[in-house]
Amino acid sequence: MKKILLFLPLLFIFLSCENKVEKVENAFYYWKTYGISEKENQIIKDQNVKKLYIKYFEVDYSEAMGNYPISKSDASLSSSYCDKEKPINYEVVPTVYIKNIVFRKSSDGDLDKLADNVNFLINKYSNEKFDSVKVSEIQIDCDWTASTKDKYFYFLKKLKPLTRKTISCTLRLYPYKYPDKMGVPPVDKVTLMCYNLINPLEDDSKNSILDLNELKSYLNLGKKYPLHMDVALPLYSWMQIYQNNKFAGVLYNGNELKSMMKEIKPLWYEVTKDTTIDYRYYLRAGDKIKYEEITTSQVDQAIAMIKKNVKLDKEITVTLFHLDENQLKNYTDAEISHFYSDFTR
Repeated sequence: MKKILLFLPLLFIFLSCENKVEKVENAFYYWKTYGISEKENQIIKDQNVKKLYIKYFEVDYSEAMGNYPISKSDASLSSSYCDKEKPINYEVVPTVYIKNIVFRKSSDGDLDKLADNVNFLINKYSNEKFDSVKVSEIQIDCDWTASTKDKYFYFLKKLKPLTRKTISCTLRLYPYKYPDKMGVPPVDKVTLMCYNLINPLEDDSKNSILDLNELKSYLNLGKKYPLHMDVALPLYSWMQIYQNNKFAGVLYNGNELKSMMKEIKPLWYEVTKDTTIDYRYYLRAGDKIKYEEITTSQVDQAIAMIKKNVKLDKEITVTLFHLDENQLKNYTDAEISHFYSDFTR
């Protein structure tokens, strides 16, 4: 009995260290369609970012055109902000968002052609805009469903030998929790997307970007996902506009609107003065705004929750969404740094 009691503390130490992350690779998503600014380039350097997941383009479907690329990025590294005497020391990861309708509508032949076209466009953009940096990984982003998983997985299998690169994909929380139902994608690794957990138009009382109770309901599992898993966290806010009680659009940079709103209940505000925003929206006094933002405390709690409930490898990439100087004004440099390093604490 004495030997068993002596062994128990050692067993506890072993088990507590088994899931500890020892090294984090700092990363950002870059989801804008225009070039990286001087300030954003400085953030990359200050945060010792090792990877930049840049959305190259999206893929949509129409009956007239079939599968076609949209929202092409204009980001590049050929700007005056790059120090020509100090080469870029981070990796660019081309990222492609593919709408689920593509896999609902496509035959195997269509997906063979899509894999060729995606590979061609990635190589074209990489050579034109990012020829000075290493590209060894491609990430595919898709909200696949149980009904489209076979088509999506077929596409991923076709893409891999064409690119001859590491293939990763995003993993939403539902397929993470239910791999038996949703399948495990045939890729080298996945990134667990710990945000956008709720349809923003379905529950007006919850923060659809990050609701901690919703997050916990998916993470409390205790079993390891069968692929290497990285983590993505949100650092952004948005304002949903409602006019005549109908959804009218989203503002991503609505800071100038804050002085013209009054709070009417948690998350909800009312416009107090007629104004025009971004030359796109004419807002009238009385229009409603659902303002969803992510605080430092919420991110800290999410990290603690993930560390407690998710089995991660010793080395992971933590990617923050996203690199936008206006959105990142809400956080200090030290806070952003801690969002990475807290995984190893």
